[in-house]
Amino acid sequence: MNSIAEIKNLAQILKCTVKCDEPMKLHTTFKIGGNAELFIAVKKPSQLSEIIRLCNRTNVPYMILGKGSNLLVNDNGIKGVVISLEGDFRNIDVLDENTIYCGSGASLAKLCSKALSLNLTGIEFAWGIPGSTGGAVYMNAGAYGGEMKNVVISVTHMTKEGKVETLKADELDFSYRHSVYKENGCIILGATVKLNIDNPVLIRQRMDDYMNRRKEKQPLDFPSAGSVFKRPEGAFAGTLIEQCGLKGTSVGGAKVSEKHAGFIINTGGATCEDVCTLIKNIQEKVKEETGYTLEREIILL
Repeated sequence: MNSIAEIKNLAQILKCTVKCDEPMKLHTTFKIGGNAELFIAVKKPSQLSEIIRLCNRTNVPYMILGKGSNLLVNDNGIKGVVISLEGDFRNIDVLDENTIYCGSGASLAKLCSKALSLNLTGIEFAWGIPGSTGGAVYMNAGAYGGEMKNVVISVTHMTKEGKVETLKADELDFSYRHSVYKENGCIILGATVKLNIDNPVLIRQRMDDYMNRRKEKQPLDFPSAGSVFKRPEGAFAGTLIEQCGLKGTSVGGAKVSEKHAGFIINTGGATCEDVCTLIKNIQEKVKEETGYTLEREIILL
């Protein structure tokens, strides 16, 4: 039995959902990407632990998938195993009047709604970000002046050996679009967030305000992976791209949004190659005309 067949067999024994040659375009907000050699949906940490230990023993690469909102997957697909965190990983537990433990597979929308139901403020900035809580912690997601580092007090993760550990806030190395998880290879299982009690009417107003701003400024009617570039020191990526006259520029089915130049949208049938070529064109033109180097924020697999 080859390694992939062995992992598939174990996942089936563990009663996970297993799919072979699963199109990744079905699992990313960009709607782009070739097939995953093996796609496994795990529902509890014990399943995850056994699968990653076998992957490591057999030298089969694996990646963890959240909501697929910040990803650009290669047209040739992904060799190895893609693991989707479902079931228990999507649970949210109330620990006390202003503290919530949120599974890494739970959407930010679900976390924001839970906080609202408990009259808790502090996470409104994440309302409308189409990612998972784990993905948001991984990249210290932020918007409208808020960031995950402002509310996360600890994160529980699983090591490559399948051991469960917890890191406190000061061990997470949070900075702009960065956390310790970009380097340590551990899998985020969930995060504990501490919020403040507030008037639910005011919380709802802030959430509505942020959502309206998103709808007004972002191309939410087309598939995309969110902001393509990190914010360069002293400038805004979208403004620089617009200044260079690149709004509406396209390569194949990939196009710089005319609504917000910081977004590349899939107008239909865009490939990873289309997007990568467009990104390169943007970076070269912005560097040439403004001197700024745009660094990609979306993760290329």
